Amino acid sequence: MKRTHLSLAIGLAVGLSCLASAQAQDAPQNSSSATAAKPADAKQLEGVKVTARKREETLQDVPIAVSAFTAQTLFDQNVQNLSDLQGKVPSLQIYAARGSNTTLTAYLRGIGQADPTWGFDPAVGIYLDDVYMARPQGTMLDVFDVNRIEVLRGPQGTLYGKNTIGGAIKYVSNPLPTQTQGSLEGTVGTHGEKDIKGAIGGATSDGVWRGRIAYASEHNDGYGKDLLTDSRNGNKNSNAARASLGFFPSSDFNAELSVDGLRDNSNPRGAKMLTPNSFDPGYAPLSSDYDTRSGMAQLNHTTLWGTALTLNWIVSQDWTLKSISAYRGSSTDSNIDFDTLPQAIADVNAVYKDHQFSQEFQANYDNGGAVHGVFGLYYFDGTAKGEIHNIFLGSPPYYPLYSQYGSTGGSIGTKSYAGYGDFTWDLSPQWSLDVGLRYTSEKKSAVIQNYAFSDATFSTPIATLADFSGSHISHNASPKVSLDYAATDQIKLYASFSQGFHSGGYNIRANCSAIPESCRPIADEKVTSYELGSKMSFFDDSLMMNTAFFHNVYSNIQLSVFTSYTLANGTQGFFGDFTNAGKGHIDGWEEEFAWTPAENWTFSGNWAYLHTKYTDFESGGVNIADTQRFTNAPKWSGGLNLEHSIPLDNGGTISGRINYTYQTGVYPETTLSPLIYQSGYGLWNAGIIWQIDKPWTLSLQGTNLANKSYRTTGYNIAALGIVTGFYGPPRMVTLSARYTF
Repeated sequence: MKRTHLSLAIGLAVGLSCLASAQAQDAPQNSSSATAAKPADAKQLEGVKVTARKREETLQDVPIAVSAFTAQTLFDQNVQNLSDLQGKVPSLQIYAARGSNTTLTAYLRGIGQADPTWGFDPAVGIYLDDVYMARPQGTMLDVFDVNRIEVLRGPQGTLYGKNTIGGAIKYVSNPLPTQTQGSLEGTVGTHGEKDIKGAIGGATSDGVWRGRIAYASEHNDGYGKDLLTDSRNGNKNSNAARASLGFFPSSDFNAELSVDGLRDNSNPRGAKMLTPNSFDPGYAPLSSDYDTRSGMAQLNHTTLWGTALTLNWIVSQDWTLKSISAYRGSSTDSNIDFDTLPQAIADVNAVYKDHQFSQEFQANYDNGGAVHGVFGLYYFDGTAKGEIHNIFLGSPPYYPLYSQYGSTGGSIGTKSYAGYGDFTWDLSPQWSLDVGLRYTSEKKSAVIQNYAFSDATFSTPIATLADFSGSHISHNASPKVSLDYAATDQIKLYASFSQGFHSGGYNIRANCSAIPESCRPIADEKVTSYELGSKMSFFDDSLMMNTAFFHNVYSNIQLSVFTSYTLANGTQGFFGDFTNAGKGHIDGWEEEFAWTPAENWTFSGNWAYLHTKYTDFESGGVNIADTQRFTNAPKWSGGLNLEHSIPLDNGGTISGRINYTYQTGVYPETTLSPLIYQSGYGLWNAGIIWQIDKPWTLSLQGTNLANKSYRTTGYNIAALGIVTGFYGPPRMVTLSARYTF
């Protein structure tokens, strides 16, 4: 399907929606009588509960741009991990970082952070059961034993705080049951896919004690291999588990203790060399997107773990208190062969470690009157550290004259305090005003120790590139104001103003001797967002349309750029710069719709339009904004989904779906290399689900059925002759059997 075909399909959906809107307004009495005559729920779309504003509301009532997926929807649409939300959420770009399987890169509305080192914070917040996960390592969460996933688009500074200027992704696991229940699911598929997921939970007879355990083990053979060692590239080998224990002594109070863990022993994913390396031109690019000829050991291990204690107390009919205490940590040991060749042109070993403690107190107020809302206090104390060993030009004929051996080491400590409030005032049955504010005080303490060494043992320093400590203090007030108007019970309109910020800090790759400005603090990013939106449903909730128009003002934009400088011997030295680029604007239009034109049929989809522009981009004292482009910000993107189910006489069903996602061209990295630029592409996916009876379900799923080759990210390191690309998965077909009880 070409872009014109998708545009035609989108135009058809818009036309149908506008026609429905006109019919609903012009003939309300007919709609009413039709509602009375039609059997209840025959064509109604499912209502979804969300907690985007930290209080339970229906998706169609909450006046913010949020996408929500129930457990059943995630299963039907074959969402196995968070990266599978690509094409299902407007303006979302999400993929595995570099050569990892479980380190997450996420962009929403053109805002994100692609550098997964310990010094740089993601700009899209990831939350596991209301606990913020500060580092991207391990956050490509596997979807198992999940209740729902919510994706909040746009800055969430008031309720979610720093580092959510692009948005927030909330993973909500299943609640503790009051009776024994569980599931077991096995999957086999192409590329050696072999997965097992299981969960079981129950409670004592009086319901006072409740518990749940869930486990997922996922394995495959990867999509390519290292031709030098005949080992697999990117073979998935991960195990994850969660366990929760709850104490419910009364209807007014409960406590829940949860623990979770992930162990990823996968090999690095292979990167494709796109042009011959000028330092070793004898190796031509391979035809495979996933094969390499790497001289480095296959090492890409990540461990993630966490524990949280949640207390809920209904103080009165008006007040509910909540406390969330959490401690999390992770560690990663990874080899990155940037050149993908046997020679050590750019071979890197990176070790990361982090730990964090967070405490949040919430108070929800709702007396059934005109004013209701939430306020709270938040504290975060975390430390992230690491050591990176770089070998550049470490093989003949450049060894030893031009060889460079360097280390990047140190730590970033963060202490953050915040207080927030968000209240809704129902001015009348039709009008309501939502006002919120969050104040954050944060201190980042950095220790940066970067050296040049004499050889690959990294034991004898020959030069100090950076050896300093510093602190960066942020004080930020992030407001939100939203005016909402309910034209009817089915049509709700809103206009909002909101702000958010993304923490600054220090460049962990600083080189004070060659680039003195790299040792200065990096300022906080800020986003101011103006948004107009609507939540509409028609024909007795058989047609739903959610629309958002926004204008974002983006300042102090933080960018991670691989660049170079000239050494004393005349060769080019590699440098990873991280700096504030300037200012920009992001304008957009997002649409989500779902329509059940007839019983057992659903046509749904989404699309997004983004117009991004730098207005100020300083380089060497010159404003080069006109030559720069935002990364991971396609002009158009979206997806269409058609589903049909057939009830069976024994109470089961057979359902099928076909899905197409598309996006226009995108620059996935900041050098804007035309060789790494990914032109527009579309992906076909499909699935058939047979619910044999109540406990048994078979699912046959296929992704990227046309076997489209597409890049998700890449590297252009001119100083080392490197142009490589990382590619999305090829065609995958899986068969799953699930038993629930």
